[in-house]
Amino acid sequence: MWSAAATIVAIGIASNLDNAGVGIAYGVRKVHISWLANLIIAAISWIATFLSGIVGDTITRYVPAQAATWTGACVVVLVGLWVFTEPWRKQRRLKQQRYNQDSANVVSRILRDPMEADFDKSQTISLKEAVVLGVALALNALVGGFDAGVVHIGIVWTSLVVGVFSFVLLGLSEYLGRRYAAESLGDKATYVAGLLLILIGIHQLW
Repeated sequence: MWSAAATIVAIGIASNLDNAGVGIAYGVRKVHISWLANLIIAAISWIATFLSGIVGDTITRYVPAQAATWTGACVVVLVGLWVFTEPWRKQRRLKQQRYNQDSANVVSRILRDPMEADFDKSQTISLKEAVVLGVALALNALVGGFDAGVVHIGIVWTSLVVGVFSFVLLGLSEYLGRRYAAESLGDKATYVAGLLLILIGIHQLW
């Protein structure tokens, strides 16, 4: 029971550490996220986690339990490695100067630069912009929900925890970024999120 609870909390944190980096990026630039916009973003993460959890749970009905567990663990580890190496890949792209801002899709641009979500440059994230930002930030939640469904640790609780962490981390980090200008957390949050996902996947193999 405690192991499942710890895994749920770890998934909740790992799924939302990008929110901390984004919140601080907004805070230091004085971009405001209202509680309603934050709630919409959290709701999208909750829905993404729940739906991907159902997918993961459904897969286990047609695939042997051991194979499903290994599949879920491998997916989490691979995504964790991808997230962990994102800052390095981002620096490499900047050095090569080959990234075309206009050719990338909206989600990719937001993940690279959270300020892209403020389409009208109003210094406030509107409700429409919150939906787009929520979709971008929910990508990690998809992986966490899928993993929860595969190992049957409680889709409802996992999605609820992910939603709560999303709301708290984004709001708190935006405040801290605005108040203390702690810009350095962005890449650190990405490293920690990737490492947590890797550890979650490894833990499941045992």
